[in-house]
Amino acid sequence: MGKRNFKTGKGFTKRDKKETDGNGQWTDVKRENEKWENYYKSSGLIPDDEWDTFKEHCQRDLPLTFRITGSRKHALEVNQKFIDDHVSKLQDEEFEGQKLAPKNIEFYPAKLGWQLDVPKSVIRKNAQFADTQRFLVLETVVGNISRQEAVSMIPPLLMDVKPHHAVLDMCAAPGSKTAQLVEALHANDEQELASGFVIANDSDYKRSHMLVHQVKRLNSPNFLVVNHDASMFPRINIDGQIVKFDRILCDVPCSGDGTMRKNVNVWKDFTVGNGLGLHSLQVNILNRGLQLLKPGGRLVYSTCSMSPIENEAVVAEAMRKWNATVKIKDCSEELPGLKRRPGVSNWKVYGKDMNVREKGDESVPASAFPPSEEEAKQFHLDRCIRVYPHLQNTGGFFITVFEKEGTDNQKGAKRAASTEAEVDSKKQKIEPSAEAPQKKQKAPRTANEEPFVFLDPENDQLKSCWEFYGINDKFPKNTALVRNAMGEPARVIYYVSPSIASILKIEEQKLKLVHAGIKMFTVQRNDSSNCPWRVQSESLHTLKNFLSGSRSLFCNTNILQVLLQEAFLKIETLRETGLDNEFCDKLEGISEGCLFLTVKREGLEDAIFPLWKGRSNVNLMVNKQDTQELLMRLFNIATSAKDEGKEKKHQKEIESKRSSEQPEEMKEESNNKSKDAETEA
Repeated sequence: MGKRNFKTGKGFTKRDKKETDGNGQWTDVKRENEKWENYYKSSGLIPDDEWDTFKEHCQRDLPLTFRITGSRKHALEVNQKFIDDHVSKLQDEEFEGQKLAPKNIEFYPAKLGWQLDVPKSVIRKNAQFADTQRFLVLETVVGNISRQEAVSMIPPLLMDVKPHHAVLDMCAAPGSKTAQLVEALHANDEQELASGFVIANDSDYKRSHMLVHQVKRLNSPNFLVVNHDASMFPRINIDGQIVKFDRILCDVPCSGDGTMRKNVNVWKDFTVGNGLGLHSLQVNILNRGLQLLKPGGRLVYSTCSMSPIENEAVVAEAMRKWNATVKIKDCSEELPGLKRRPGVSNWKVYGKDMNVREKGDESVPASAFPPSEEEAKQFHLDRCIRVYPHLQNTGGFFITVFEKEGTDNQKGAKRAASTEAEVDSKKQKIEPSAEAPQKKQKAPRTANEEPFVFLDPENDQLKSCWEFYGINDKFPKNTALVRNAMGEPARVIYYVSPSIASILKIEEQKLKLVHAGIKMFTVQRNDSSNCPWRVQSESLHTLKNFLSGSRSLFCNTNILQVLLQEAFLKIETLRETGLDNEFCDKLEGISEGCLFLTVKREGLEDAIFPLWKGRSNVNLMVNKQDTQELLMRLFNIATSAKDEGKEKKHQKEIESKRSSEQPEEMKEESNNKSKDAETEA
């Protein structure tokens, strides 16, 4: 994670690859920096015989990488589609001597991670990539793939998240790793819904709202976004019990010098002072994370920096404070395809003037210096993981996995308790960190500041939904909520998992809440059906195992193809196709309103959609992007980003029909009015 508000951070525009010359003209940023070269050459981290290859990779653009997401069956289906339609076709293609065929990321499980050894700019501009680019865009929009830098995928994989875990992402924005954690939490949803939760935190208010956009497509009711300085993350007290986390990701703000392949401003902005200035903040965040970690839990510390000052020095300081209860896990057997180097126990400390500092020099933090020989033997810093760009054509990254000992270690437990109490007592004395907002920021226009108000399960509107849709009592009906001061269902009813509900219901709430919940029902005004509340697509995954079947229908893929292409199709017309008479018979026997439509697919995962039944027609309630993706993936029907979608197409057909049915005198009058208007203009 790059430093906040620092030009080696995230969110760069294309212009960041340019700089102005003396004449005010834009030129490419020069990928050279003497300070960077001197610092890393003298560090000894890169062997001399590898330096040229290392530097050459640092100067190249990153390859495009992504991973397939979703449930096991669904991910395998999307993956096979990519192999059949794209990997095979690009097998013999080349660009400037570079093979274009996608290849698996060696360390990503189940061969669901992919890498194309050319930058995004090449893929966007070359005709041979047109179909693949369209595939990537559509699947990304609907959430079937996640474009993410390869090294960024490593920390969540090493966290080993299970569906029952309480998970905290301390510095989460923009959210690609957070999304991975949420996906891992829901990995076994087809058997049983996750009981754990993921809390995503970021100190920057606007960036915390970026998290909502990034993870919202996963439709998780077990996800909460909050806004705090990570070094002083508040305790969560539920009925007298302090929440401790099974898994914590501590991807701290850093100088970001491992991101120079995508953030080229690192080349001109690099100084040793960048890492030194963040060291103390990194120590404080890691220490707070270890305080919040449950005994037996796992914390992953990571940076996108290659400097020992931001990495091993921070880890060593944590080990000094927590050595009785914390150990660095040996992960050499995990992710076997990952090419890595061990952490180091000795390094030079430079001041901002690039002169070497000795231990005791007060111009740099004391914790920045290497451990003593005795400490080095105890800490096992060699278990830290270093990833360099030239090892696997990636960015640079650093990862350390901590494990907390169980409570049976009384001496260790006492030491941990005293450490935690000491830090809590000093919280108010900590100077404002670089991560903490220095002034109150205005919320984005899209920010929703309304409260979370839970509805009584016996609420009349809510009860009508349970009864109309046949949702049984095994579903947790006491975790439905609204986001308005009145506390009444007006437009939208949301749902959160019981684990998130217990946090949101805390009376003396210390958390600065940003987002939680998925839309379950939205009201449809002037509705002639028995229930004016429509089920939302994002909640179907959660609801589907609790339905009585009273409003459930099944159909074959032929019917689905028609419904994806035609809006508000007459039931009579659908019957005339002869594609699924049993479906049409059952459809006519169900009252108006929203239905649950399940599409049975032999050997593949069933798909479920909300279907609206009117007096004489039906409409599949799937948005344009999802429709285009389904047509492509299931039926090989190509679409364009410019396509209007079936609803707009239907509306235009109605307007055209109305126009053609106008009497001739009305048409003539309308044309005369148009001519008069043109004359006046």
